[in-house]
Amino acid sequence: MSETVHVFWDERVLDHDTGSGFWEAAPSDLLAEQELHPESAPRVRNMKAVLERGPVADHIVWHPGRLATEAELTTVHTRSYVEEVRALCEKGGTARHWLTSTTTVTPGSWEPLLAAAGTSLAAVDAVLDGSCDVAYALVRPPGHHAQPEQADGYCVFGHAALAAQRARDRGVERVAVVDWDVHHGNGTQEIFYDRPDVLTVSLHMAHGAWGRTHPQTGSPDELGRGAGTGYNINIELPVGSGDRAYADAIERIVWPVLRQYRPGLIVAASGQDAATFDANGQHNVTMAGFHRIGTLLGEMSRELTDGRIVLTQEGGYARSYAAYCLHATVEGLLGREPGLADPIAYVPDDITRGDAALDRVREALAPHWAL
Repeated sequence: MSETVHVFWDERVLDHDTGSGFWEAAPSDLLAEQELHPESAPRVRNMKAVLERGPVADHIVWHPGRLATEAELTTVHTRSYVEEVRALCEKGGTARHWLTSTTTVTPGSWEPLLAAAGTSLAAVDAVLDGSCDVAYALVRPPGHHAQPEQADGYCVFGHAALAAQRARDRGVERVAVVDWDVHHGNGTQEIFYDRPDVLTVSLHMAHGAWGRTHPQTGSPDELGRGAGTGYNINIELPVGSGDRAYADAIERIVWPVLRQYRPGLIVAASGQDAATFDANGQHNVTMAGFHRIGTLLGEMSRELTDGRIVLTQEGGYARSYAAYCLHATVEGLLGREPGLADPIAYVPDDITRGDAALDRVREALAPHWAL
């Protein structure tokens, strides 16, 4: 069992300025005070601080990140899309430029975007080189909504997808991506939708498609295409599902499938926006729930991949509680008991809430996997 989590960090990710307004929308003239965009630097500043100051600090090894090259970005994105994003970031002035109705860049965003992608690649390279088993890329903005040529949901480049593709390019025969961000990992799905060499699994609230930039529904019926049929797994959970539903989904569906798939590496898209105090999710997952998620993924990696797992930071917008939930996730990965008390969670866990949803997923997967 690994006694350390190797966290990859690049200070430049803080320089991506998403501005302020009415939550993720443009400023409202009716308000006296605008809010920071939910995907802003304080969220990961707090995450870094808790890992540095919390009980898990002695089990963290910090590593520098780096900038990705444009050639690296084009392993999962089209060259025209990469050039479009760079051109938008390089526009003059100080104004924000909107890639979507919720996803914004400024003239200073290009280097932070490269830092987020490059730091994720540095993490997976460290695991593949054998210098560590458990690597966590603490980056922003998140990446799992970014499709081959479409930004979406705060995401510009797909960090988990980049890590998975890097592993394939370096000879890992099969890679599994497990995503527990509260939103559907539609970008990762789209990138690998017709391929059996990367199994994609997304646990998320049942939000469906949300327009031109997110046409994928995230339903259990989206199983893949062609040779990739059966290798895309969507686990929709009702809003408010809670700790037990997430643990059940991993134990009853994710783990049995991965045992049959036998990946050489697990890449985890680690979001904390399913937390009970997150305005973007409200799935009632507490610190204890995230500790259990981390515990299960750590056990899964030790059984299936000799402990090798790479995690990329995704959502988590309750800026204080998300940091505590990350700390709990990391302790679970290490197989350690929780060292931080939950300061605010009080929502009771409904142990039956996700049962019908999981039954639907199992029915959709029955032709492809023994569950």
